Amino acid sequence: MKNNAPTPRPRGRPRAFDRDEALAKAADTFWRLGYEGASIADLTAAMGITPQSLYAAFASKADLYREALEWYQATVGASTAATLEEGDAVVALTRVLRDSARDFTRRDRPHGCMVSTAVLTCATENDPVARHVAGLRTATINLIRARIERGISEGQLKGETNAASLARFVGAMIQGMSVQAQDGAPTEALSALADHAVAEIERHRA
Repeated sequence: MKNNAPTPRPRGRPRAFDRDEALAKAADTFWRLGYEGASIADLTAAMGITPQSLYAAFASKADLYREALEWYQATVGASTAATLEEGDAVVALTRVLRDSARDFTRRDRPHGCMVSTAVLTCATENDPVARHVAGLRTATINLIRARIERGISEGQLKGETNAASLARFVGAMIQGMSVQAQDGAPTEALSALADHAVAEIERHRA
């Protein structure tokens, strides 16, 4: 016997936007305006979606920000981890600093680093977001420290080099360049600053 009952429709409406593209636009907005500075209106205008679609796809502004940071680290920030794999530790750290000076001042995207200077101060209710970003910064310093320690063990850096201190120095230089880039410092100025940092790193070469 033939069943003429209509085929049930799947529940819910398909999303009328490309999630990855919307996430990239959200990241750009957060990068330019900061977490607290970017309103839901700013985000939805950039992403081309409604507030209802934003909450349906990303749950909350905080969750959207976390995903935007992941997008940033997987795309823009991925070059740092790759550069640290250079065979020579001094060369790797030199490239990270000089690449940062150039990348932080590119004209085709917001200046500075989305993570380095993100959510340094915030309202109390945003403390979980601030702690999350601080954790990302700490992870980067730990990555730099691991590369320095490897350089020491492989005889590229002096045995007495304080890996923790040197890693924090490099991290502080990157963070400082990010701030200055946001303040309008040109590539040439940041490159000169990076050269001073490189000279300090060279002092530790074995």
